[in-house]
Amino acid sequence: MSAVLKSTTKSNNNTITGTELSSWSRQQKFAMLAGFAILAVVLVVCACSKQSQKHELAGLSGGAPSVPSTPALTAPQTQPPQTVANASPATPAPAKKAARKRPVNLAYSDPNSGVSFVYPRKFPLSTGDKAQPKLDDDAVPMNFTAAGGATVATVAVPKALYPGTDFASAFFTVNVNRALSEEQCSHFAFVDTSNADGEPVDAEKVKVGSADMDMTSEFAGSATKQAEAQYYHNYENGACYEYVLGLGTAGYGVSEGVQPVNRDEVFARLEKILATVKIRPTEQGQEQVQQQSAEAERVIGSAEAAK
Repeated sequence: MSAVLKSTTKSNNNTITGTELSSWSRQQKFAMLAGFAILAVVLVVCACSKQSQKHELAGLSGGAPSVPSTPALTAPQTQPPQTVANASPATPAPAKKAARKRPVNLAYSDPNSGVSFVYPRKFPLSTGDKAQPKLDDDAVPMNFTAAGGATVATVAVPKALYPGTDFASAFFTVNVNRALSEEQCSHFAFVDTSNADGEPVDAEKVKVGSADMDMTSEFAGSATKQAEAQYYHNYENGACYEYVLGLGTAGYGVSEGVQPVNRDEVFARLEKILATVKIRPTEQGQEQVQQQSAEAERVIGSAEAAK
């Protein structure tokens, strides 16, 4: 009997519990169904949200227009400091001056005699005691009718101007003699003797530049060597000026391959120098002129008194 009661009690207890569970199960079902529904909605929303984020990321990675990339800014490269020798700023180099051309001709002027002339730069010039000209190693004499002459200057013609010819030497020389009168200056100690009869030839009146001059020449030579000189006289500044143009030749007809030089061409070069000669007044020349004028007046006065 007790066993039946226990069994009944136990069975009742089980029945109540099962009923409660059965009843809770229905409520739970509704709650669970609602919860599942809400969870499903949340899951769907989350899924859609994730899907949209993926599309946005995909659009950002490929679909959206590309933005030009800005080049990376690099830090400026710094050069190592250079050693400065001087603290002062460097001065600009001066501009190079244009090379000046040397003149073709030079001018010579002698203050004592007052004579000046122009000659080629390449022609050597000598003055004073070294100015005595020579032909065939012999000094060329002055052609004044009286002593007292002095050599002022000599210009020599370079031998290299006439290669392969018998040209030996050539020169232009200026001599001056203050001991001569104007009348004496028109004469020469020796004159040209080249006429057929061997008689002296009177001096020739010539005009050189703007000056009137008396001219004669002298020639000497042999089968192997020849020397020719032309003399010009003019009176100015109380003195007699003598200009000598000389030419020496050697070797033609003796040395093989040597041709005769063009004598006219050589003298034409020398005459160009002679044409540039100018005489300016000097104190000594003015005194000479005054003395000569006083002497002339004295002679004229004596002649008139004798009459």
